[in-house]
Amino acid sequence: MANIVVKRGEIFYADLSPVIGSEQGGIRPVIIIQNDIGNRYSPTVIVAAITSQINKAKLPIHVEISSEEYGLNRDSVVLLEQIRTLDKRRLKEKIGHMTEADMKKVDKALAVSLNLS
Repeated sequence: MANIVVKRGEIFYADLSPVIGSEQGGIRPVIIIQNDIGNRYSPTVIVAAITSQINKAKLPIHVEISSEEYGLNRDSVVLLEQIRTLDKRRLKEKIGHMTEADMKKVDKALAVSLNLS
């Protein structure tokens, strides 16, 4: 999938292994948070990990998302402290696209995570 064009807000399964320590790993959903110009021309993409451990949703850097709305197995949480750059070859199946309302929540949490507000 190295030459695919991805869009900001799309959700894919991605292979995040190998990892060290507390990094999110394995095949798991991620959301594309990189801008669409970078998404079009770069062989890499910036993503945030998604977990189904709902109890993690207690921080301002987390955004809860619905399994039904996004094609996930369970209600989940976008972890905006778990952002990383991936080669597009790590992306697997596309499973959804965030709504504009949920992307605003992601943007707000990302701003908190990176101290941009």
